[in-house]
Amino acid sequence: MDKVLNKLRNLDAYPKINEDFYRRTLSGGVITIASAAVMLFLFFSELSSYLYTVTETKLLVDTSRGETLRINFDVTFPAVRCSILSLDAMDVSGEKHLDIRHNIFKKRIDAHGNVIQVKQDGIGAPKIEKPLQRHGGRLEHNEEYCGSCYGAESSDDHCCNSCEEVRDAYKKKGWALTNMDLVDQCQREGYIQQVKDEDGEGCNIHGSIEVNKVAGNFHFATGKSFHQSAIFLADLFAFQDNYNISHQISKLSFGDHFPGLVNPLDGVQWVQGPAHGMYQYFIKVVPTIYTDIRGRVIHSNQYSVTEHFKSSEFGAIPGVFFFYDISPIKVTFKEEHVPFLHFMTNICAIIGGIFTVAGIVDSSIYYGQRTIKKKMEIGKYR
Repeated sequence: MDKVLNKLRNLDAYPKINEDFYRRTLSGGVITIASAAVMLFLFFSELSSYLYTVTETKLLVDTSRGETLRINFDVTFPAVRCSILSLDAMDVSGEKHLDIRHNIFKKRIDAHGNVIQVKQDGIGAPKIEKPLQRHGGRLEHNEEYCGSCYGAESSDDHCCNSCEEVRDAYKKKGWALTNMDLVDQCQREGYIQQVKDEDGEGCNIHGSIEVNKVAGNFHFATGKSFHQSAIFLADLFAFQDNYNISHQISKLSFGDHFPGLVNPLDGVQWVQGPAHGMYQYFIKVVPTIYTDIRGRVIHSNQYSVTEHFKSSEFGAIPGVFFFYDISPIKVTFKEEHVPFLHFMTNICAIIGGIFTVAGIVDSSIYYGQRTIKKKMEIGKYR
């Protein structure tokens, strides 16, 4: 035991002056070990803070102009077949895109969610090689075939040589094409049979679209949309049994991903009740710039969202609508290291501060013990 106590005395970093020599004490050794442990703990805590990055956040007014907004999505409709599911977009500037297909992929899925087919071109079939002539009869003098647009011709020379062209002609007129059985091109392409073959299937649609960085909306509708009097309407093709717009959003983001980004609609699922209608998401998009520790800049967006369901009893078109607005405030995140000089200053402050405090405590204990011992020797301590 004496050897252990002597070793503790030898660890005393605060030797006491007693006339011409230093004196090491047991309390001094204990305080030295305790202060060294505290120093190490605070040193590694400070080192950890220095090695890891801190993120500085700022709010600025967004002064950017003329930019575009990329919307990434992955949505599954368990009860809507791919042949009648379309994607449309429009914004407050008046720009509109109907039945968007670029960078859009559709997966036919069965009732159990298994993928049946993946295709990029979502609706329609290849053009038929020899559509019927608009005026009938035989071809003479190498006359080219010209299919009828069924009253939607824009001129005498306008031809519709596929089911898709007939539907486009009706869309431009603002008419709804409700009976596909009467369209010869659709019959010959097997469009009606294709839709019937998909009965009971669902559809997963995913991809991305580029829109103007202004307020607008994009939506998934059960039918091909057309535009009339600044209102989106739907060409439902008389398949009104497909109004169940239950859906699951696997992904919905605006721009690129960055560390810490949370998209509120990722993983959201909604199941339709007995009422049919329009499900609406009202989204507030906040422009965000993220700069990592290497100086790489990521331009992205965060968003908040509220939801609302509008019944078809009030004239709502069946579909899922996303209405977005752009915030005038921009958020910037910047990753930074703690400055090295700041780190060194903190280390010196830790070492010097603990050494000084430990010295004060040790001196107080030592001289307190001496005072008590002297009083006991002269019999004054009780």
